Amino acid sequence: MRARQLRITSLLWQAVLAAAFTLLFVTIWSGLLRAEEPRRRSAAELMDIMMWNREPVGGAFALTDHTGRTRRDTDFRGKLLLVYFGFSYCPDICPTDLQEITRTLDQLGPDGEAIQPLFITLDPERDTAEHLSTYVSLFHPRLIGLTGSAEAIRQAADAYKVFYDKVETGKDDYTVDHSAYVYVMDRAGQYLGFFPPNTPAERMLTIIRPHLQAK
Repeated sequence: MRARQLRITSLLWQAVLAAAFTLLFVTIWSGLLRAEEPRRRSAAELMDIMMWNREPVGGAFALTDHTGRTRRDTDFRGKLLLVYFGFSYCPDICPTDLQEITRTLDQLGPDGEAIQPLFITLDPERDTAEHLSTYVSLFHPRLIGLTGSAEAIRQAADAYKVFYDKVETGKDDYTVDHSAYVYVMDRAGQYLGFFPPNTPAERMLTIIRPHLQAK
């Protein structure tokens, strides 16, 4: 009887040790996987970079426009760019800023032809090329909507120091928290500066006009 109890006890300890080693292995492996993922910088960190020019802003991208055509950053050389990152389901700040970009171009008249506005989605899951085609038509006829794979969008956003994060709001629903800046790029694709959210067209005009005269 005692030998049987000892055997059962031994088996129980073996099971406990096996479970413990399994848990330890899973914990270590999960930690290694997390360590391999690049750390996403906070909105404050990215804002600090932009304010003090600590790193280059802007860079190469290859995305799909709202007509289904592949567009690269080099396609827009020779134009000043107003680049905006957002998403079409944004309830307030995105449409407000896009409307101010539209007002800026309208007030420039023919001079506005030297500027190319770009809207790059941070929600490629919902913002397909077809969907963006309808959305950008609500603003300016020359506004180009850009989408792509999640990886391509992340690459473009990281280059422009854009913060964004998908936030679940309920069953099968979500929103996207994001920084909302209008980036100004020169004719060679170099970063000139940015406008913060809710910048009125009149303020944009005072900054943009001198760059229109520079060749």
